[in-house]
Amino acid sequence: MRIAIVHFHLQTGGVTRVIEHACQALTSAGHQVAVLSGEPPQNPGALSAEVAVVPALGYEERRPPATPERLRLTLEGEAARCLGSAPDLWHVHNHCLGKNLALPEALCQLAEQGQRLLLQPHDYSEDGRPALYRRMLERIGDQDGARLAARLYPLAPQIHYAALNARDHDFLAAAGVPSSRLHRLPNAVSLGVEGAPAQPESAAGGERRLWLYPTRAIRRKNVGELLLWAALADPGNEFATTQAPQNPNEQAIYRRWVALSEALELPVRFALGAETRDFHALLRSSHALITTSVAEGFGLAFLEPWLIGRPLAGRDLPEITCDFGADGLDLSGLYQRLPVPLSWIDSEALRQRLDHALASAARAYGRPRAPDDLERAWHAAVDQQARIDFGRLDEQAQEQVIRHVCADRSARTAVERTSPPLAAGAQLLQRNAAVVGREYLIAGYRMRLEAIYQALLEAPAVPIAGHADATRLIERFQAPERLYLLRT
Repeated sequence: MRIAIVHFHLQTGGVTRVIEHACQALTSAGHQVAVLSGEPPQNPGALSAEVAVVPALGYEERRPPATPERLRLTLEGEAARCLGSAPDLWHVHNHCLGKNLALPEALCQLAEQGQRLLLQPHDYSEDGRPALYRRMLERIGDQDGARLAARLYPLAPQIHYAALNARDHDFLAAAGVPSSRLHRLPNAVSLGVEGAPAQPESAAGGERRLWLYPTRAIRRKNVGELLLWAALADPGNEFATTQAPQNPNEQAIYRRWVALSEALELPVRFALGAETRDFHALLRSSHALITTSVAEGFGLAFLEPWLIGRPLAGRDLPEITCDFGADGLDLSGLYQRLPVPLSWIDSEALRQRLDHALASAARAYGRPRAPDDLERAWHAAVDQQARIDFGRLDEQAQEQVIRHVCADRSARTAVERTSPPLAAGAQLLQRNAAVVGREYLIAGYRMRLEAIYQALLEAPAVPIAGHADATRLIERFQAPERLYLLRT
């Protein structure tokens, strides 16, 4: 097969990692692959495919002007140049996110010509990205949601969709994507470990216990919760993140957490990954890896620790991890809520901020507010013991909780645990490593991908006939029960 993979950039991490794994899997099986990107790759050696830079494919804020037709023609020309002829199919990442306003129409034009498209959203503008959604609604949809949906979610036999998880799969199905054109395609996992799973190793450091959060510390990663664990911890425990945020919009909040940690003398280190060239050695030096994130697209953080013989602690995200549990992964050591007393914060002010967030989202997405929206959000966050899940708080309220715990050590008795719960043991580590090795390494990913591609190649090519109902996506992604202030 000749495959053209399309994305806005090839910066390290995230979607680029998925593309690297796809290239590795496909080229090793003899397929021809070209990667079309709006920017040159940061790490060219990681891609086992020819890369064509198409500047008009870049982010809207910095790409040169180009009409959808011009972008389509350029993509076609570069793909044919790299592959020797037109691709058999196009595999496009995050087309519907709103990062490039010419791309959705260019893809519709390709589909109308009978070309086969696999559209793989990793993130959705309908899911906590109101600014991107409004921009598309204004400039692509002319303020008409149905017209926008026709560009973002076109339906035809030669257009298939790949969902990262069961949640996204179910949401797209509810929006009207036919089951024959909708596939679950979990990401591949690779830490340079293929074949036999890694054996458990002992953490270094004697009495020192390092709880390592391998993450770029952006808002949805819920860094405040890591600081709370540090404030609750007994001596000998240390907590760390590995990367600072690159997005300027994230850096002020990140610096606020760094300053608070220093002011309260918490045992937290930030951007620890920048201090070493051997990242795998850093991972293996940990007592456990930890995640406190309140939202993920796929959830590699729940899979990767087991490949290096490390247990995982922290916050569970059931709508993401249910897939892993169905495959046999044991994540029973994780918690779904971290309750703290409402009396530790200004609860009325928090309710007002929740109400404001709901109103703002409703306006952005054109979603009529129901009279019980606020109560639905509140009851999802607060339990019958008048305790609120720490992850539902915004930074202001989280800081109040952390300061309270540090000022009054007796307050620790009001929290169920003073260290992250941890299910470990050699047998658990080995069982989970075996599940990841069986279900999520490159070989299994290649077989899933080839099966999807084959189904797409066998589909007839006809004119686009209709589109998915994006209002269904908005209803599901914007349900008040799913509101986390860290995502607003």
